[in-house]
Amino acid sequence: MSDFARPDPSPDSDRHSALRPREGRIQADWVFAYGSLIWNPGFEFSEAALARVNGYHRFFCIQSMSYRGTPEQPGVVLGLDRGGACIGMAFRLKSGSQQDAIDSLYEREMGGGVYVPRVVTVTVQGNRREQALAFIANQCSPAYARLSETEILRRLSSCRGQRGPNREYALRTWQSLSERGVHCPHLSRLGPLLLAAEAAEATQTGQSMALG
Repeated sequence: MSDFARPDPSPDSDRHSALRPREGRIQADWVFAYGSLIWNPGFEFSEAALARVNGYHRFFCIQSMSYRGTPEQPGVVLGLDRGGACIGMAFRLKSGSQQDAIDSLYEREMGGGVYVPRVVTVTVQGNRREQALAFIANQCSPAYARLSETEILRRLSSCRGQRGPNREYALRTWQSLSERGVHCPHLSRLGPLLLAAEAAEATQTGQSMALG
């Protein structure tokens, strides 16, 4: 998801105004993960399984001004955008720590208003249907952008923020899905290109060191 990003271009002081009061937060037993929550959930869970949600797809449509980029060079992070379908991970929250998990997720995902929390129906392996909390891309946010894949690739390759290179975020998500046998067309196009760029940079660095 937002990789702890605070991608809204508004000042950090806007973050708290975007968080709903605790009593108004969605309560759910399951959480649907489609980005960094897959490999860095940050909460306790009692079950994890591949799951599919219909009506939404995974796309780099949120600009990151903090954790994967800067205001001068915004990175991009994943959002769950309208249309299509998405395979990710469904996590059943551990009994006894559900409220802490929900609060943590709201703190992590809702700063700046770049996501909208919703309950979605997910189909878990075995055709079991569950209701899960998901964070949907907010198309009304200034941070929302449908960029070309060429521009997305450029940003992923070059941008860096407080949490490190934008490329790392994309590659870890792609690799986490691939390890689980999930083919994401968007990431599968970008991933090999990012690896090639990474290898080229390493070669160039090695040659520069040798000449130096």
